Amino acid sequence: MMEERVEIRLSGSGGQGLILAGIILAEAAILDGKNAVQSQSYGPEARGGASRAEVVISNDEIDYPKVTKPQVILALTNEALNKFKDNLAPDGIIIIDSSVKKADTPYKIVQLPIIETARDRIGRSMVANIVAVGVITALTKVVSREAVERAILKRVPKGTEELNKKALYAGYELVNQLT
Repeated sequence: MMEERVEIRLSGSGGQGLILAGIILAEAAILDGKNAVQSQSYGPEARGGASRAEVVISNDEIDYPKVTKPQVILALTNEALNKFKDNLAPDGIIIIDSSVKKADTPYKIVQLPIIETARDRIGRSMVANIVAVGVITALTKVVSREAVERAILKRVPKGTEELNKKALYAGYELVNQLT
């Protein structure tokens, strides 16, 4: 899927770790020798309010750092899906959690149990963001597995490295089960 420029929008609610997920994807791109820009915005009430992280990854120089027509949208809440589902590149993909009600949209939607996997398989719902990073990496190949793993190990709190690696691999497995 790696075009010259790939735009990714991660959306959900505050506290889901989407800002960290965006930072990890951007850092992985840089580790892969690409250019990346990451930006974020929070709703008025950070935890529980709307949250959005955006990443632009490019093989070339990034002349405009904002996401305008993302190729990938991750929506972990109904609110996030409804807000962003109509602003996608024509060949784009929307990744939603299984708790999110599918919306009527002409775009390809991939629905996976991201939050449930983090909670039930890994035992910590707080790593849903890392499960999501695994899903995005496996579906799009926008960054290499090696780079994303290195970025995660660099960014997660000390002592949680194994937990987060498990979450990343669980995200890959969710995508492998699709095929």
